[in-house]
Amino acid sequence: MKNVVIIGGGFAGIRAAKALASASVSVFLVDRKNHHTFQPLLYQVATATLSPADIAQPIRAILQKQKNTCVIMDEVTSIDIEEKKVHLKNEGALPYDYLVLATGATHSYFGHNEWEQFAPGLKTIEDALRLRGRIFSVFEEAERDMVRTNTHKPLNFVVIGGGPTGVEVAGALADTCHVYLRDEFRHIDTTKARVILLEAMSKVLGPYPDDLSSSAFQQLNECGVEIMINTQVTDVQESYVMTSAGKIDAAVIIWAAGVQASPLGKDLGFPVDRRGCVMVDQFLNPPAHPEIFICGDLAHFEQDGKQLPGVAQTAMQMGVHAAEVIKQDLESKPRKPFKFFDKGDMATIGRMRAVANIRWPFNAHAKGFAAWVSWLIIHIFFLIGLRNRFLVFWQWIWTFSSCQRGAQLITDNEVLCKHEAQLASKK
Repeated sequence: MKNVVIIGGGFAGIRAAKALASASVSVFLVDRKNHHTFQPLLYQVATATLSPADIAQPIRAILQKQKNTCVIMDEVTSIDIEEKKVHLKNEGALPYDYLVLATGATHSYFGHNEWEQFAPGLKTIEDALRLRGRIFSVFEEAERDMVRTNTHKPLNFVVIGGGPTGVEVAGALADTCHVYLRDEFRHIDTTKARVILLEAMSKVLGPYPDDLSSSAFQQLNECGVEIMINTQVTDVQESYVMTSAGKIDAAVIIWAAGVQASPLGKDLGFPVDRRGCVMVDQFLNPPAHPEIFICGDLAHFEQDGKQLPGVAQTAMQMGVHAAEVIKQDLESKPRKPFKFFDKGDMATIGRMRAVANIRWPFNAHAKGFAAWVSWLIIHIFFLIGLRNRFLVFWQWIWTFSSCQRGAQLITDNEVLCKHEAQLASKK
């Protein structure tokens, strides 16, 4: 039997593995972590609407019924594309006949990687938990300072980047400050906290149609977000952001301005674009390597003259296509080129607000409550596992009906150690 090695347990990797369930191949899925994360909902973990287990599921549990699939929790150290071997940190070399690379992307700080320590992004559960700790420790510190000195530092939350992630984070933060926490503290007024969204371009949600972008701008204003468009970030420090419009004091800074592909493609010598995405052909192969498939955020694939966006639906369709091409090879059938089927885009903006650019099953633009309901239904549908769907649905119902959030735990060691150091310095 042919060996198919899949590197990465994200949307593309999981879909590729599931699509090969009935194929006469041995599948090896390799990932540094033992779980698959539903990344579009990470911001809801960071803002305490959901718990990590609500949006993550063990990869072994997802693929447990596939007898031809082996899950290996390990780290790839190198790939020998001449010998067709994947070298792992703990398990030695893993030979392959087909290789699916779906290692995703990470944050891009546009040459200022030193900003990351002050402005973390959202790509993993660890990122979300660390950010959750920072957000809620700021309120705890302000309450403590009010008891001691009757004053506290400004509660300013700065979100850098007005794309879908930035808009969703800003809206969720505004709800956290102005709705969910307003009755929980005795000495501070959380409704006076400021949520500031910085965008270098002339509008938020740049790739969206103008009417949806304008609606998102209006809805963000309605939920209390201060939007600064045409504003360049020039420096980021622990307690402030320098911009083309001046200095902004910040208690928490969140990065949502850009991403770059995993360095794996560049390390292998494949041609890449400026973001590190591997240039692929119509079958998702890099030049001269029909046995290697590049999927998800790692791939640069153009359709109708435009590069496909690095979103979940793109990654899932690429993963399935790579598996289908492998099965076509096994059956000695001609390969079919990849064709992306765009179902649309949507972004939620806090409680009962959203925008949606729907392209399937009909073309429509939805705004406000109708878009928000569509967003809920679609995200529940794409969650992996019946348990996760039920728990997320119930948690959303409870949160939006009771105006309470049950995951406001500060558990990150980094945040706790910083908190203890601050206490010690004030004694």
